[in-house]
Parts: sequence; structure tokens; C-alpha cells
Amino acid sequence: MPESRPDRITSLAQLKAATMACRECPIGEFATQSVTGEGAPRARLMLVGEQPGDQEDLQGHPFVGPAGKLLARALEAADVPRERVFVSNAVKHFKFELRGKRRIHKSPTQREAAACLHWLEDEIALVRPVALVALGATAARSLLGRAVPVMAERGHWLPRPDGRQVLVTLHPSALLRVADAQARHAAFEAFVADLRHARRVVRG
Repeated sequence: MPESRPDRITSLAQLKAATMACRECPIGEFATQSVTGEGAPRARLMLVGEQPGDQEDLQGHPFVGPAGKLLARALEAADVPRERVFVSNAVKHFKFELRGKRRIHKSPTQREAAACLHWLEDEIALVRPVALVALGATAARSLLGRAVPVMAERGHWLPRPDGRQVLVTLHPSALLRVADAQARHAAFEAFVADLRHARRVVRG
């Protein structure tokens, strides 16, 4: 068992400390800090993205950058209260490449995501959500244990081995890359429609 991993994770604070020390893959060595999930401690719904971005890495909180702000708008539009959900990422450190002074997001490899999977499962065990939302392909693979064609499965609930259901949709950063304003509005509305499927989980 790696030195960074205690025998048993019993709190979110302990998870944060353990991931800060984690070097099971190369990403942690270069990130500012680990970024673990936040939100309602016993949330019925947990949203999982790919990895922290630049702002998340600097601030130490998930979904506080541009994609996070878009997610907050989409949750509000879908009538899913942000304060009643738990948000996190499949990978707990920011992977990037330098371009001049800018740190540009770089997708984690499957091996890097797999190395981080036990931290995500610890988080799920602590929060005990009824269901989860996979924001993008990396999150879907981590949560479901297989590659998921996101565009084909978006808006659908898929079962995990533990019996929890996973709603598959895009990562909000994908919407930020849509250049045309009309197309971006349509993409946002489709994203909101996906998230509306999760309302019943939050409402119980």
C-alpha cells in the first residue's frame, strides 16, 4: 500500500490530507495542491468532473473557474440547488502544460485516472450519494469502469456495480469551447435538460 494512503479514510479532511501527499502518479508533484470535493456532506446527488482546472488548483476548491460558473448557472436553470449537491473530480490534481507563463489544461491519461480512482471511491463512500452525474468521458469511465460514448449516452442513467445510477452528460468546459453564440445557447439548453433528469434525486 502506498505511503500516502492511510488504512482507512474516515473523513473528508483526512481525504484532503492524504491526496495532498499523494504521488501515485506524476501529476501531484507539479500541482499547487490537491482539490477534493465539496458540498452538502450527505448529498443525495454527487457531480463528478474530470480534474481541477487552473483556478481550482490555485484556490483549492472544485468548480470555481469558468466551467464551474457555467455549471452553477446550469444547475440553477435545472432547478437543482447547488448547496444540496456535492461536486468533485475523478482526478484530484491539475494536469497542465506550460505555454509561456500560462498553464494549459492537459487531459489525464487512463493510467493517471486509474491511480486516482481509489480516492474517488473513498469520497463516494464518505458522502454516500444516492446517484451521481458524470461530467464528461473521464468521469464516466472512472464511475462506471469502462469507456462511455458520452454523446450517445448523454441524458441516460447507467448502473454502477454498487447499484448507484450514473447520469452521463458533457463536462461544462465543452460548452465554453463552442464559438458560435447561437450554438452555445443551444448547447447550454441541452446541458440543462440533461441535469433536469437529476432533480428527482435531490428532491428525494
